[in-house]
Amino acid sequence: MEIMRSCEVQRKTSETEVLLQLELDGTGNHQIDTEIPFLGHMLTLFSVHSLCNLKIAARGDLEVDDHHSVEDIGICLGQALKEALGDKRGINRYGEATVPMDETLVRVVLDLSGRSFLSFNAEIKQAMLGNLSSENVREFFQALANYAGMNIHIDLIRGSNSHHIVEAMFKAFARSLKMAVAYEPRMEGIWSSKKVL
Repeated sequence: MEIMRSCEVQRKTSETEVLLQLELDGTGNHQIDTEIPFLGHMLTLFSVHSLCNLKIAARGDLEVDDHHSVEDIGICLGQALKEALGDKRGINRYGEATVPMDETLVRVVLDLSGRSFLSFNAEIKQAMLGNLSSENVREFFQALANYAGMNIHIDLIRGSNSHHIVEAMFKAFARSLKMAVAYEPRMEGIWSSKKVL
């Protein structure tokens, strides 16, 4: 019997309201409405390249700035990933991808270890990408790592165009996650010497 690895998360605060639906074993179907078009574009790329089905409806206090919305979407995606993975029985656990985007090259390596850590080694020189603050790209991945219990290393190997850098990040993250959540047929239990993650 195949287990459905999916989750719906709702988060409502005085600053934001987010509804997120995630299916890990999808085909990249997506319906993204974040009020932040560039972030929506990045989340679409995440869905397409991870093959996760993703639906997001998010409203936030953009009259203040985009920080609360970006962070809370990251929180919700992290929570959904953690819940959808369950005890992580039989998965690869580790994932890695290096993705080019014209002059840019980004590497993402991750571990679904249960321990939250983000190493973010990238400078995004353009302050704004549409109405997304570039500094909040890191905040998105930090929130995701914290709430998914995931170790993520993001390294900009080279690149100058801010759009290309962020796009390569999201694609590399998606592809590394696709690898990490995939099943290893020879692994019946948890892929750890401790037998628990």
